[in-house]
Amino acid sequence: MEQAKGYVRRIVTGHDEHGQSIVTEDCAAPAVHTNPKRVGFYCTNLWITHETPAVVNNGPDPTTGPMVLEPPKSGSVVRIIEFGPEGDWTKQLGSEGAKAAFGAMGTDKASTFKQGGHPLMHRTESVDYALILEGEIYLVLDQEERLMRQGDFLVERGTSHAWANRSGKPCKILFVLIDGKFDPELAKHFG
Repeated sequence: MEQAKGYVRRIVTGHDEHGQSIVTEDCAAPAVHTNPKRVGFYCTNLWITHETPAVVNNGPDPTTGPMVLEPPKSGSVVRIIEFGPEGDWTKQLGSEGAKAAFGAMGTDKASTFKQGGHPLMHRTESVDYALILEGEIYLVLDQEERLMRQGDFLVERGTSHAWANRSGKPCKILFVLIDGKFDPELAKHFG
């Protein structure tokens, strides 16, 4: 049986009334988001924390709210994103399309769109870890690109970047985003 796009099995542990460890959930991760401006895009939020140190409890599922690209202030988010191959839709986005694409991800400030560059360039005030689980994809930066393949790992430190899948096949990436604060010397370049 074929699994739905964006399907990720998620197991969550917790504690019973005696403090013993138990499985509290074992099912498909419920927070799968698509983006009408990015064909083949499936973002599955796996877990979110809202503070550091994170509260350890048996609280409700923190991923069931609306899609938000950035991690919560002083928190983190872990997700798997499936990027479909790029096509003509990429060239047709333009500034307004890029703004709408990021609006669909809960932010209107992440886009760093520049005419002639990749339309989905963006920046968040976070430290992001990315592990290529399946496929290949280009990390696009302001001045260069790097091809990343299965098993490659990235530490992305608040840079303007985009993801360009030119392979013709889906690419899955595990992301962990940790809220951050730009160094004042660096922040002055971002206006």
